[in-house]
Amino acid sequence: MKLPRDLSGDELAKALGRFGYVPTRQRGSHVRLTTQLNGEHHVTIPRHNPLRVGTLKSILDLVAAHVGLSRDELLERLFA
Repeated sequence: MKLPRDLSGDELAKALGRFGYVPTRQRGSHVRLTTQLNGEHHVTIPRHNPLRVGTLKSILDLVAAHVGLSRDELLERLFA
């Protein structure tokens, strides 16, 4: 699945809620999400609109590694 080109940081944060990620703090234009599933994991997302493709790819790779999926499988579960 191709990476979405028009995804905002807020939309990504909401989608990651499906994997138990909840906002734990915010500083400026960045929000930190934390999940307790499969052990504690933190990820920081800029609240930019749209997210840059490289930034989105990096965030998705981190989350996919934590939940034990490939990036394509993660994309399917988040946006299908």
